[in-house]
Amino acid sequence: MNLSVVIPAYNEEKRLGATLERTIDYLTGQKADFEILVVDDGSSDGTTALAAGFADRGVRVLENPGNRGKGYSVRHGMLEATKDLVLFSDADLSTPIEEVERLAAPILAGDADVAIGSRAVRGANIEVSQPFYRVLMGKTFNRFVRLIAVGGIADTQCGFKLFTRDAAQAVFSRQRFDGFSFDVEILFIARNRGLRIAEVPVRWVNDPDSKVSAVADSARMFGDLFKVRWNALRGRYR
Repeated sequence: MNLSVVIPAYNEEKRLGATLERTIDYLTGQKADFEILVVDDGSSDGTTALAAGFADRGVRVLENPGNRGKGYSVRHGMLEATKDLVLFSDADLSTPIEEVERLAAPILAGDADVAIGSRAVRGANIEVSQPFYRVLMGKTFNRFVRLIAVGGIADTQCGFKLFTRDAAQAVFSRQRFDGFSFDVEILFIARNRGLRIAEVPVRWVNDPDSKVSAVADSARMFGDLFKVRWNALRGRYR
């Protein structure tokens, strides 16, 4: 497998080392041609120094100009990636890196340009669930996503998505949102560009240290659904 792995990181000093070790060990064991891009989003802890310590093991560190948000970080890394397949993954590995094989299958078979991990389709294995209020909010948000922006996708928010490099360039060069709602926007853009999207069941373990605010970020994300449509009407995704 020829793979770039993009990991957005903001104050991830405590978790990032174990994530990099596991990712490197797995990809080395698979005899993959890989690079890992850690995108530091203005961290105030030792995230950058820790990631730089893995430079001789295929890790590159990209630094944002300050704290810009997860969407900005993912876009930064995806556009800098050099391999044929480009994955972005959360720093906590809520979806284990081994699940990339499932996502790669439809792309390598020529059936998809984008493969997204899903916790909501048959075959998904949620080992540790989110609190009930987050599950309820997620389901409610997805109903609005289907109605307003991207129909037919059961889980837009899982932070484990794989693109061909050409698809990544086409999508992320047009992405506008810097915050957590970028997931919906990139899927909207992918559909708009005629790219084929496969939704793939994955294993998932909730991390209680989520940086997504159940109130402030959720409200902003609902508003961004309408901004996606507004941006499309204004031709900002052309």
